[in-house]
Amino acid sequence: MINKQLNQITVEDLNNLIQNAIPERKTIEYKRSLPENSDSAKKEFLADISSFANASGGDMIFGLEENNGVPTSLSGLTIDDTDAEILKLENIIRDGIEPRVTAAVQTINLPNDKVIFIFRTNKSWLGPHRVIYKGHDKFYSRNSAGKYPLDTIELRTAFNLSQTLVDKMLKFRVDRITKLYANETPIPSFPEGPKVVLHIIPFESFSSNINLDLSTIMQDARKLPPMFSHNWTPKINFEGVVTYSNSEKSYVQMYRNGIVEAVDNGMLDPVQPGRHEIPGQGYEKRVIASLRTYLQTLRDFGINPPFAIFLTLTGIKGYKMGISVRPALDYGHVVDRDILQLPEKIIESFNIRSEDILRSLFDLVWNCCGFEKSPNFDEQGNFIST
Repeated sequence: MINKQLNQITVEDLNNLIQNAIPERKTIEYKRSLPENSDSAKKEFLADISSFANASGGDMIFGLEENNGVPTSLSGLTIDDTDAEILKLENIIRDGIEPRVTAAVQTINLPNDKVIFIFRTNKSWLGPHRVIYKGHDKFYSRNSAGKYPLDTIELRTAFNLSQTLVDKMLKFRVDRITKLYANETPIPSFPEGPKVVLHIIPFESFSSNINLDLSTIMQDARKLPPMFSHNWTPKINFEGVVTYSNSEKSYVQMYRNGIVEAVDNGMLDPVQPGRHEIPGQGYEKRVIASLRTYLQTLRDFGINPPFAIFLTLTGIKGYKMGISVRPALDYGHVVDRDILQLPEKIIESFNIRSEDILRSLFDLVWNCCGFEKSPNFDEQGNFIST
C-alpha cells in the first residue's frame, strides 16, 4: 500500500510509483479503467477487493496505465459524476461480498480534468470474505503474483484464525474485568467501588506486531482524556501509557498493541448515603464523547478497524436508574447483579457515530432497571442532551 493515509495521497505520490517503477504486488494493483457494467467485470472487481481483505489489505488504483504490472503513465478517468460512480461501486461491494467489506475511496484530480480513483481495502479480521455476486461463490486471497482462489486447507485456516481472534478478545475482556472488580488497576491508589469500564479492542492487536511509539503517545496525551475528568496526568507504565485524573477516580490505559481501557470510579458514587443510582443521562453522554475521542485517537495512530467495543458496569447490584422524576427510587427496580457485562459491538469503519454504536447497550442497562429503553435518544437516533 502507499505508505500514507488515504486522504493525504497526492499526484506526486502517484508519479513516484511510475518514476520508481513500483510493480504490482500483494498490496497494490493498477487498473487503466473502472470495471465495466458486465457481470464478469463486476465479479473480477469483487474478487480483487475481497482478495485484499483476505490477505494483507492493499490499494487498487484506477486510471493508471501499466505494462506487465509496472506503471507507465497517469491516463486518468473521464467521469461526469464522481460521487455517483463511487456510490455505484460501493453498492456493488456491499451487496457482492459476504461478510461485508468496507473499502475507502479517494479521488485525485489531474491537470487534464481527469481523475484517479484509489480503493483502499484494509486487512479484515472478520473473514474470510467470499464473492457472492450472482451465484459466484468463491473465496480469494493474494500473493506477490496477484489474487488466487483459496483452497480447502487455506479456508479452514482462515476460519480458525477468525474464531481464535474472537476468543482472545473475549478472554482479554474477562481477565481485565476480573482484575478491575478486585481493584487491580494501573493506578495504585485508585479507589474501590462501582466502575464504568469501556474497552476498545482492535482486531489487529492480537494478530500483528503493533508496538506503538510511547513517546508519541506521551506527546499527544491530550488525545486520551479519562472519561469523566477535565484534568489529567500521563505516565508510561509496563503496558503502555496511562492517563489519570488528578482526583485519581478515572483513567485511560493505552496498551502498546492499541487496546484502550477507560475506567471511571466517580460517576457511580452514591449521590447521598443510601441512594445508589446510575446517572441516566450523564454517564451516557460522557461515554459517547469518550468513545468518539478514543476512536479518533486510534485513527491518528494508524490503527485500523474492525474494533470490538465492550461496555461493562461493575459493583452495581442494588443500583437503580437515576431519572428526572423524584423520588427516583420509587421507579423501576434495582439491578440484580454486581457485574453487568454488556455484549460486544463490532464496528468495521470509522464512519459510524458513537451514539449509534452504544445506543443498544444503553438500552440494555435501562432494561436491567425495568425500563423499555434509554429515553435519551430521539426517533432519528440522535442523543438528546439536556
